Amino acid sequence: MKRILCIVGNMNPGGAETFLMKIYRQLDKTKFQMDFCVGESKKCFYDDEIMELGGKIIHITKKSKNPFKNFFEIKKVVKQGKYNSVMRISQHSMSSIDLFAAKMGGAKKLIFRSSNSKSCGSMMNRLAHIIFKPLAILVPNIKLAPSDKAAIHMFGRRQFKKGKVIILNNGLFIDDYKYNQNIRDRKRKELGIKEDEFIIGHVGRMMTQKNHLFLIDIFVKYLKNNSKAKLLLIGDGELKYNIINYIKQNKIEDNVLLLGIRKDTNEFYQVMDCFLLPSLFEGMPNTVIEAQTSGLNCLVSNSITTMVNLTGKVKFCDLNNIEEWVNNIEKSRNREKDYTIIDEKGYSTNKVVKEFMKFI
Repeated sequence: MKRILCIVGNMNPGGAETFLMKIYRQLDKTKFQMDFCVGESKKCFYDDEIMELGGKIIHITKKSKNPFKNFFEIKKVVKQGKYNSVMRISQHSMSSIDLFAAKMGGAKKLIFRSSNSKSCGSMMNRLAHIIFKPLAILVPNIKLAPSDKAAIHMFGRRQFKKGKVIILNNGLFIDDYKYNQNIRDRKRKELGIKEDEFIIGHVGRMMTQKNHLFLIDIFVKYLKNNSKAKLLLIGDGELKYNIINYIKQNKIEDNVLLLGIRKDTNEFYQVMDCFLLPSLFEGMPNTVIEAQTSGLNCLVSNSITTMVNLTGKVKFCDLNNIEEWVNNIEKSRNREKDYTIIDEKGYSTNKVVKEFMKFI
C-alpha cells in the first residue's frame, strides 16, 4: 500500500482541508492511504473520520512557534514513515520550505497545490510570499492549482503559460447537491422559514478574506426592497463576534440565521434562493461550484476568477458598487438543474480523484 503524507496547519473545515477529505474518501484504501502532518495540538473537525478511514494524524510543532523545530520534525516524519509522496496545500510560498524538509527526509514526489489567489495577513506576510516565491517554483516537482489566478499567484505567470502548473479541479459529490424540493421544504421548516421568505445564502469562514461586513451591508440595503428577505450564514472563524456585533448594530438579528459549521451544508443550498460571495480574493471557491450544482444563481466579487462561472449563472459584481449587488439579487430568483454541466466540466469527485492519482 502506498501512503501519502499531507502537510497541513490543521484539519478543520476550510477549502484546502475539504478538498483533501473529498479526495481521501474516494481513494481505494487497499492501494492508497493518506496521513496528515498537522501543526495543531488540539483535536480537529476531521480527525475522527481520518482515523476511521485508516489514516494517521501526526502532530508537529507549529512553524510560527519554532520554524527550525518544525522543519526537522517534518524531515523526521518523512524519513521514519518512508513517504515517497508528500503534498502541501497553501496560499503562501513559504510553505515550500515544508516540501524542502520532506525532500531532505527522502520524499521523491513533492506536490505543491496553490489554494488561493492572494496571501492573507500583514504587509510583512505578503512581502515574505514574494521573497519565497522562487522556492515555490524550484522545490516542488509537481505544481497544482484550482484556477488560473491561484496558479499565477503561487508559481508565476510564466510557469502557468508554459504549462508547468496543472489545473486540478475542486471536486464534489454531485448527487449530494442536486436540487431536491423535499429537502428544501424540510430544512426550511426546521429553520422556521416561511414559504414566501427570500433566502440569501453564504458559506464561508468568518475571516477578512470573505468580506462578511460588506455582505451584511448588501443585505441591509436589499432588506429595504424586500422585508421578507433573510440572510443565511454558514461558517465560523476569528471574526465571528465582530460579525454578530455588526448584525446587532444594524438591528437585523431577526433576519439573519447564523448556523455555524455544519456537516449537512449541501442540504442548506436547497434552502437558499440566491448565493452571494463578496470575497476580496479566492483561489477557486468550492462554495460557488456547490451552489451552481444545486441550481442557484450566484453573485460574486469581480476579484474572483471567471473560471468559476461553469453554468453561465454567475454574475461578477464590483466591490465598490453596492447598488450593483442589490439590483442583481432580484434578478437571481430562477433556479435550474445545472448539475449535468458541472459533471461535464470535470468537477465530479470521481474524475478529480482519477486525475489526482496520476501524481501520487
